[in-house]
Amino acid sequence: MEPTIKEYDARLDSKKRLTLRGAKTMYYRVREKEDGTIELSPRVLVHPEAISQKTLTMIDKSIDQLKKGNASGPVDLEELNKLLD
Repeated sequence: MEPTIKEYDARLDSKKRLTLRGAKTMYYRVREKEDGTIELSPRVLVHPEAISQKTLTMIDKSIDQLKKGNASGPVDLEELNKLLD
């Protein structure tokens, strides 16, 4: 378990927003658990120009195949969800 470097109480404002003091990133992944616990994980969004041309070409080809109806069946993400929880 990571050591705690900051701890404080916060409340929602009238628009149901929460302010993070001294946040290090602009975007966060939010996970709300059944017991009411909320977990925030920092996210870094990538600028489209940071994606390689080879990857963009592959994405374009994949979209063309999907539009032509050449696609596999649905993917079962249950295993991935188990790993993320």
